[in-house]
Amino acid sequence: MIDSSEKKKIYYAAFFPALISFFIVLVFLFEKGMDWDFTQGGVFPRNFRTILHVFTMPFIHSGWSHLLSNTLSLFVLSACLYYFYSEIANKVLFLSVLFSGFILWIIGRDNWHIGASGVIFSLSFFLFFSGIIRKYAPLIAIALVVVILYGNNVWHLFPWQKFDPVSWEGHLAGAVSGILLALFYRKKGTQKPEKVWDDQDDENIEWMENEPPENTENNEQTEHYNSIN
Repeated sequence: MIDSSEKKKIYYAAFFPALISFFIVLVFLFEKGMDWDFTQGGVFPRNFRTILHVFTMPFIHSGWSHLLSNTLSLFVLSACLYYFYSEIANKVLFLSVLFSGFILWIIGRDNWHIGASGVIFSLSFFLFFSGIIRKYAPLIAIALVVVILYGNNVWHLFPWQKFDPVSWEGHLAGAVSGILLALFYRKKGTQKPEKVWDDQDDENIEWMENEPPENTENNEQTEHYNSIN
């Protein structure tokens, strides 16, 4: 049975990711329903008018397949983030959006870039490297789960063709962001528990060390007396 505190932790971990996913889907439905095009709400590299679009880009998607794959991945990864790293989850998520978008703005091709892929790559790389750095079994386990689910993403960090329609620059920007955040927050959030010694054992050891030595002189006299008798 799951106790009430664990249930609250699970609900908390799922609430904010579910809210973000809901708004992403809502924006897409509103765009398609009104027959509008939100592409220019994305990032156009080195264009200063779009630099603040790093915050709107994750909410814009080109089609249903793009939307569903990104929304599902973002929900799963951000829920893991809020469950295992609740103390720093808000900061990591915000900085993932900011850093991945800004790096993309610097290195990206001259074209419109949309979608939450940069944030997804940032979270996946953060979860993986944080688990390895902290050397804590539950965090290493979630790192391995990330590898199993999203390990093939590493092949999308670089272009496979000259006119690759996928924004590999956004993926690379997210990966770099996730690694930097894992290193920066390596001493914050969930950590491997330190070994705790039992106080009673320490008291016994201290008592044995401070125990006065036996009176060997009296023992010798007693043995000598017994031998005479």
